[in-house]
Amino acid sequence: MNGHQDLPQQENTGDLNGHIRKALEAIHDARSSNLLRQKASEYLEQLKEDEEAPYHGYLLAADKSQSISVRHYGLSLLENAIRHQWSTYTTEQSSALRDWEQALAQNVTDQDPFLIRTKIALIWVEIAKRSWAVDWMDMDERLVRLWESSLASKELVLTILEMLSEDIFGHEDTTAGLRGTVLNRACVDIMTPIAVLVERFPARETSINVRYGEEGWLSRMGDLLEGCITTEGNDGARQACAVKVLSTLRSVMHWIIPKSISASKLIARLCQCLASSHIPIQLATVDVLHSLYHRSRFSDEDFQELVGPMYVPTATDLFQQLYEWSAVDVNDIDSEKYLLSKKLSEMIYNLGRLLVERPSVLPVETGLESFLRLLVNISRNNSLQVSITALHVWSKILGSKELLTSAPVTLYAGELLEICSQRVIKYEALPEDSSNPSIVLLNEDLDTMPERHAFLGNYSRFCKTIVERIVRQRPADALYHILGQAEQAIGHLYDSEPAFSAQTYSKTSIPYLKLDAQCSIIEAALKGSLRWLTGQADDAPGNTQDVVLQNLKAWCERNILGLDLEDPSVKERAVQLAVGFATGPLKKDVTFAFRVFEYILDTTFLDEPGYPTYSDAVKDLQGICIHELQRLAMKFADHLISIFDEVERKVNHAIQTLAHDDHARTRYFSILFIITHRATSVDPKPRQERLESFLQPLVAQWQGDELSGSLSSFNHFCELLGCAGLQQYVTQRALHQVTDWSTQLLDEEGKALQARMQSGLDRLPLRTTKILLNVSIEKLEPHSMPHKMTCQLWERNIPLILPNLLRLIKQAHGFHEPANWQGLPSDMSGIVRRILTDRFWQVGISTGSRDEFYANVGDTKNTVEGLASSTRAMVRAVRETGYKLLGYMSLLGEHFYSYKELPQPLSEALFTDAQALSTHQMAILVEMIRPIIENCPVASRSHFLPPMLAALFEQLDRKASAEWSRLEQRSQHPEGRHSLDEEMRDESILRQLTYSSVLLVVGLCDPDKPNPPVPAATNGAATNGLRNVEHGNVRSFILGTPEILKPLILFCTHTIGMRDTRSCSLITRVLGSLVPEFETIGPIDTEVREFLSTEVLKGCITSLHDPYFVDLQKDLAQLIASIVITYTPRTETPKQILLSLPSMSPEKVDGAIHQLYKAHDSPRHQRAIVLDLLDSLRGISISEQGRIAKLDTKKIRSVMQERYMTVDIQTDDKDKEREPSPDLGGIVEMFGKP
Repeated sequence: MNGHQDLPQQENTGDLNGHIRKALEAIHDARSSNLLRQKASEYLEQLKEDEEAPYHGYLLAADKSQSISVRHYGLSLLENAIRHQWSTYTTEQSSALRDWEQALAQNVTDQDPFLIRTKIALIWVEIAKRSWAVDWMDMDERLVRLWESSLASKELVLTILEMLSEDIFGHEDTTAGLRGTVLNRACVDIMTPIAVLVERFPARETSINVRYGEEGWLSRMGDLLEGCITTEGNDGARQACAVKVLSTLRSVMHWIIPKSISASKLIARLCQCLASSHIPIQLATVDVLHSLYHRSRFSDEDFQELVGPMYVPTATDLFQQLYEWSAVDVNDIDSEKYLLSKKLSEMIYNLGRLLVERPSVLPVETGLESFLRLLVNISRNNSLQVSITALHVWSKILGSKELLTSAPVTLYAGELLEICSQRVIKYEALPEDSSNPSIVLLNEDLDTMPERHAFLGNYSRFCKTIVERIVRQRPADALYHILGQAEQAIGHLYDSEPAFSAQTYSKTSIPYLKLDAQCSIIEAALKGSLRWLTGQADDAPGNTQDVVLQNLKAWCERNILGLDLEDPSVKERAVQLAVGFATGPLKKDVTFAFRVFEYILDTTFLDEPGYPTYSDAVKDLQGICIHELQRLAMKFADHLISIFDEVERKVNHAIQTLAHDDHARTRYFSILFIITHRATSVDPKPRQERLESFLQPLVAQWQGDELSGSLSSFNHFCELLGCAGLQQYVTQRALHQVTDWSTQLLDEEGKALQARMQSGLDRLPLRTTKILLNVSIEKLEPHSMPHKMTCQLWERNIPLILPNLLRLIKQAHGFHEPANWQGLPSDMSGIVRRILTDRFWQVGISTGSRDEFYANVGDTKNTVEGLASSTRAMVRAVRETGYKLLGYMSLLGEHFYSYKELPQPLSEALFTDAQALSTHQMAILVEMIRPIIENCPVASRSHFLPPMLAALFEQLDRKASAEWSRLEQRSQHPEGRHSLDEEMRDESILRQLTYSSVLLVVGLCDPDKPNPPVPAATNGAATNGLRNVEHGNVRSFILGTPEILKPLILFCTHTIGMRDTRSCSLITRVLGSLVPEFETIGPIDTEVREFLSTEVLKGCITSLHDPYFVDLQKDLAQLIASIVITYTPRTETPKQILLSLPSMSPEKVDGAIHQLYKAHDSPRHQRAIVLDLLDSLRGISISEQGRIAKLDTKKIRSVMQERYMTVDIQTDDKDKEREPSPDLGGIVEMFGKP
């Protein structure tokens, strides 16, 4: 047919084609001037608006004598017309376009470039999304006719089917979303064999028939795949066709009816593909199986037909052969084979997960030995990224009651313990140039340290979980194996290693790494044995429990307490392990606990200041020892109080011999405080009196006239901290003119100033208060006797501490305000920011390694940069210790929050000068204040939260908005490499602040978040008062408090435009949850509704227009839809905002609103309507613009690999680990119930 007669024509077609060729040549010719290239581009763009453009495009594309660029431009004319003009075409014109497209498709040969064939398929799909199953009912027949032609036509059909599947079920495609249910149903209809449809949906709707033939495309593809594999040989065309079939199958596996897979005999055919010797076919096949077994649900029948056969020896032997064949040489890594190995391990993981979820559904004759053997072999793989999936599965299998006790699982327990013992070593501590195969492959897989730390953290967690669960099930045998192996390793720590020397000390020495690995495994075993003791030991035969405990005690006494160690890091690990024994399975043996207590108190190492690394390790050891002593004091307070005199004598001896500063002395002293506080076996009154006596000197220091006077002004505060001469020092030496402070050594006056600052900080009561308050509340059960004593103890003292504490925080914040530095000339005000900007190392941004950074910090101690660092450290210590004290106090509940005069001074102290803080410091403030907000009891919300949250969100809004604006301005005027590094660092820190702030909003607005527990009342009146309070959650309180709500929503509105995708995505969901709350009529509702309908809607549209937010268009469109649907019945504002946009007619807006009402139960359809309405405004991603980057197989990462690198995965996750099922858009409803 001459379809072009239905569209206007132009007489001089030949001249037009000539002009197009010349324009394209001008664009692609490197010799063309920019002006000529620009004019040519404008000409070609103008042609797209011509009514005859699709006809000319067809002629150009169909003429194979034309160049590739000309034919591709012709196809672009067709595509543009379909995308933007389809709704204006008549039925005849639409039919003509379909006929032209079919003519192009019929003429495709394998000689056509891939780019042209793909574009033809894309145009077919664009037409199908608009007219298939509406006025194009024979599309399936046309595809079948193409299929019956050449191999190139088959590949074209496969491309069309794959694109349709991805756009309808996979992507958030706007056009497909507008017709979601119809297209979903049509896709399922043509893919599924008719017999399966009749069986699965006997009552399905049959009045509209879009399919052709009874086989369905799944069967056709299966037949073609079998033909390609059977005749594969060295036929490259057949191999490529097989890969194409598999790619299309992969796209349908997650939504196709499972019964159709078995009816099409696909599983057997896929196994044939795995046996192929062609790597691309193997990779594509594994992808198909991964997509299939990644599905969320299978019926019992489907499970037995599709999943069950994968556990039998025939299948597992095939997997084993493929796994062995894909092994790589670490000295010459074959990237394709390595990728196959990783993909195969992930597919096996899915099979293991399905096994754990449905063990009872497996056929009785299915044996698991061969499948579990495969898992063990994969667990041994040198590549941690390959083996992590198997270890993850094992952690799940061992957590399954049905599988844990089965004979096949028990068979491999010993091998698993051996593997885990070898794999818990700290790989991150090994040198990157190590020849260790695991390190070589780890370097190949992971680029950055954050990824590596997250990945290795997950890897270690799975190993420890496996050990714990095996020990819990078989304690005697497992502990014998683990402890015997550890004893052997500890006895040979220094074999082949040089004798220990403080001069050559290293925190990551081989002996330390060996011991750390053994300790990690033993700690997991102790955790497992403790669970066994508390849950299953009573069922153990004979005296098993006593034997296990005696063996544990004897082993610890022999190998830990009796070990003479010279390395402080090794000793530190031994101390931690000994406490693990005492507080774990041996927790009832108080005599043993006291022996560990003495062992730690007697731990002494001679400091060697001449060797800084060793000296730091000795200090770290002392800190760990005190911490572990505190743990023992908390756990065994009742026993230690009975021998308190002896304990006190030993602690005092340690204070005299080991504590070299006030901080260490206070920490040792806190051990006696803990014992007195936590013991419940003696009369509480003398204990209370003794505790009061401990606190009185501290409280007196807080109330002293000296401290109060020093906090009365900024200058006095500087004198208090010993930095009163700082302004004069930097002025006299004109330090603002010194470019690099690290090169200018301090003179004697500078060193004295530095010493005075350290001394001034030591005189403050901050650290002592933090230690005692922390040990007073740590790990206390609410309503327990020690908890009640803590409340009574601090309730009287908090009001005496708070006034000067708040002044300290306020002055510390004011230290960052240049206006307070009145001793500086006006031209030196910028030096304040320079002095107080924290130095820290950031992965991927900072130059050099982390160790180099800290070494540099140490090397600059005696320079001007060192003086600035000391100043920062001093102010930071005051500021952040003050935050922590407030956080500890908040854990006391009403005993802290009930002070009516607290909120306003607290708000002023925290936020008056908060704008002067750096972005990094502001982020810390947000994190520190979060628990203070979240711990607020219901009864105190009305007086505590409004001034706090109002000021907080006002400051966050100002700070974040100003910093994003400043960053945007800097990016437009770069100033060299150094400036770029600073910009990258500043942007990273700003993202952290924005995200921390958004997480705070998310927590406050969570509708399901419970209230803090109501504390035990101290008297009847208090109880009655609490019972009379409305116990709505904090979200309800905020929504009813305009003082908080307004700044919160304003912050959220501005966040929509901040260039951080994580934050913007979360905020759109928060605002979406708030929209329905203001649907009713009321003064607050009306004001907020109008704000959301105006400012939030504008913000969403603006971000939708920005290409940066292209990945968030789904979230933005959903929020726009929610506002329009919810508020349009109440106000015209959303409609008026939409009408104010360019090229937006009332008819178009009214039509979209009407469609949104009809799509009220389909979020995907709503999003599609909005995106279609705003299509001319929304940003375009790079991929949509056609710029396709070449993939690097070494950097291809699956969703699972990304998760292993970014989050801590819990071993018991189930549905959380899988992506949600595709939106089937009511397929079941359309077909009828089965």
